[in-house]
Amino acid sequence: MTSGKTKSVFERFDRRPVLYSYLLLMLYFFINAAINASSVWMEHSRDPANSLSLWEPIVWEYSSAISTLLLCPLLFYWFNRYPLQLTNVKRQLLAHLLGTLVFSVLHVSIMVALRELVYYWQGGNYQFGPLLREFFYEYRKDAWGYIWFLLSYQLIMFGYSRLKGEAHQLDLAEDTAEASALQKSPKAPEHFLVKKLDKEFLIRTDEIEWLEASGNYVNLHSKGRIYPLRATLSSTLDLLSSKGFSRIHRSLAVNHNAIDSISYDSSGDGDILLKCGKQLALSRRYKEAFRATLQPD
Repeated sequence: MTSGKTKSVFERFDRRPVLYSYLLLMLYFFINAAINASSVWMEHSRDPANSLSLWEPIVWEYSSAISTLLLCPLLFYWFNRYPLQLTNVKRQLLAHLLGTLVFSVLHVSIMVALRELVYYWQGGNYQFGPLLREFFYEYRKDAWGYIWFLLSYQLIMFGYSRLKGEAHQLDLAEDTAEASALQKSPKAPEHFLVKKLDKEFLIRTDEIEWLEASGNYVNLHSKGRIYPLRATLSSTLDLLSSKGFSRIHRSLAVNHNAIDSISYDSSGDGDILLKCGKQLALSRRYKEAFRATLQPD
């Protein structure tokens, strides 16, 4: 029963991953901001000469939280583009050093702008302080926060992929010579190996209904479940085109056998309805090439 409930949670999350991720982030940031604001207020309240208004630490903390939330899409894009790997370490270090600087500049700018607006609304004037000194103070915290976000993101993505089940291409050859020949002329696999915690099982390639690019992964959609494959959409299509898979959008590809109907609109774009009930966007950029693959030889 527990396994079924866990599976159901993953399936619901996969339907709207961005929405649910943001709801969780909002919950975390706003609880954290409330704790920090109350701590600042209690610290100042111990001083008999305290002139700090209650709303001020609330504005300080929540402006920082809102600023970080607004920048999360940029952070996740950057983390996907430069994931932590054992290769190209120098390139990764430079990319993430640049990431800390850009993140801090944007975070401080948005945060200060929000504070200025609220202070102006309250009839006051927010004083950020000497620019270089205060920015260095904020940068230390932002850089540490960036590193914490990066490590947490990588760990969560790894853990989630293992819990949900990550797909891998089966090894088609054992010896180096045969493997080299297959790389030059790759053969479409009949199955993909899915590793889920301490279990392994196979999914049939012809049961994959559609493909979806997602960062460094391609999500394989089969029977309502999603299996992330660490690859690009282009390389996956190179492998599966002989199995009847075609690109229909910048980030989508479809299995011809899974299609129920195709419709077109006046703009040149279209929609593809799958037998499972899922509707996919057909981009006019790929429409003609897609239609050509459907024509009998």
